[in-house]
Amino acid sequence: MSTTDPSLSTPRPTRNGRRLVKTSTPGVYRKERADGTLGSYVVIYRAGGKQRKESARTLAEARAIRSARLADVERGEFQPKAKVTLHAYLREWIERYKGNGRRGFRENTRAEYRRLLGTYALSYFGERVRLVDVTPFVLTGYVAWLADEGKQGRRLADETVANAVNPVRAALGSAVAEGLLRTNPAAGLRLPHREQVQDEDGEQAKAFSGEQLAVVLALTPARHRALNELLAGTGLRVSETLALQRRHLPLDGEQPHVRVRRALVKGTVAPPKSRHGRRNVPLAPSLVDRLRAHLADLPDSPETPVFATASGTALDADNLRRRMLKPLVEEAGAPWAAFHTFRHTFASMQLSRGVNIVALSRVLGHFSPRVTLDVYSHLLAGDEAPALDLADALDGGNTGATHPTDSDRTRLEAGSLDAAP
Repeated sequence: MSTTDPSLSTPRPTRNGRRLVKTSTPGVYRKERADGTLGSYVVIYRAGGKQRKESARTLAEARAIRSARLADVERGEFQPKAKVTLHAYLREWIERYKGNGRRGFRENTRAEYRRLLGTYALSYFGERVRLVDVTPFVLTGYVAWLADEGKQGRRLADETVANAVNPVRAALGSAVAEGLLRTNPAAGLRLPHREQVQDEDGEQAKAFSGEQLAVVLALTPARHRALNELLAGTGLRVSETLALQRRHLPLDGEQPHVRVRRALVKGTVAPPKSRHGRRNVPLAPSLVDRLRAHLADLPDSPETPVFATASGTALDADNLRRRMLKPLVEEAGAPWAAFHTFRHTFASMQLSRGVNIVALSRVLGHFSPRVTLDVYSHLLAGDEAPALDLADALDGGNTGATHPTDSDRTRLEAGSLDAAP
């Protein structure tokens, strides 16, 4: 493909009437200021049948732009800079995004992405920032802003920082697929991995003590007792519990259980994020009796919510936490506790009973037993394996091993003892 050197054509004056002054590099000019001095650089080249201009702060930057654009034109890969702003693209993208996998894009995830964009990305990036101006360097600044405690007014957890970056990364990926960007500037973005801020006792997953749990359950108001006992006796997430309907509680038969098939998150009911979240959790006889008594006061319809307000609407987890749970945990001496503490306590009690980690992982709905170990390994009894007494172990007769005789040692030293019997 033939390219025309832009220096062969005389550039027009800028819109304000000021001249562009040639430099030693063809196609690179400097703007003349009102006082006659020279200012920033302008790169002029032809692509797609049009004369195009780009600004640069330094001569080196201008030369690099010119070389890159002419090379793109030569290879037939030139892509004109889109004028769409990042703000406009993000606002339009979040309403039409369908995901990039086979499972599609959940509406509650869209709502969360919309919230994250409004809280972080749209607050950080200026209204005039164009989509094509978002570079890896610019995104690094965004991550640094998220991790800055002074600018955020608090320390954002590493997971929160990653969540704030996720919708931006996905949107930029869509822009690449749509031909607005050549590459995704967030593809190799590094996120912080800082030391976690732990509770005062050093635990990441903190459980009620037996006494604390007993106090919480004893003081729970009658209308919420079945809810708290179900959380404590099954390890269900509160979002899964609040989404239960009567049809999800088959209490008759030899194996009463809870059928976990959906969750209520921010007012939206949706299926679990993965197939591991779809599970049946067994119920103890005492909990079955409690649930039967609770259901006796509810309409006899499969679609009846198991836990709802007096008017039959969905309960709000935040309101429950503030109005019901907070006074209970403070009275029990566990003001740090939340609904997830019931789940941690369930796991702790099961581990103390020697429940297999794989079986526990399935009941909790974890992706794999490794996740369960990562979260709850500190709840396993003992910090390390006990010392192994070899003599005692070999004398126990469990290994099938025998001790060498003096005759065997003599033959071994002489090299006549066979390596295998």
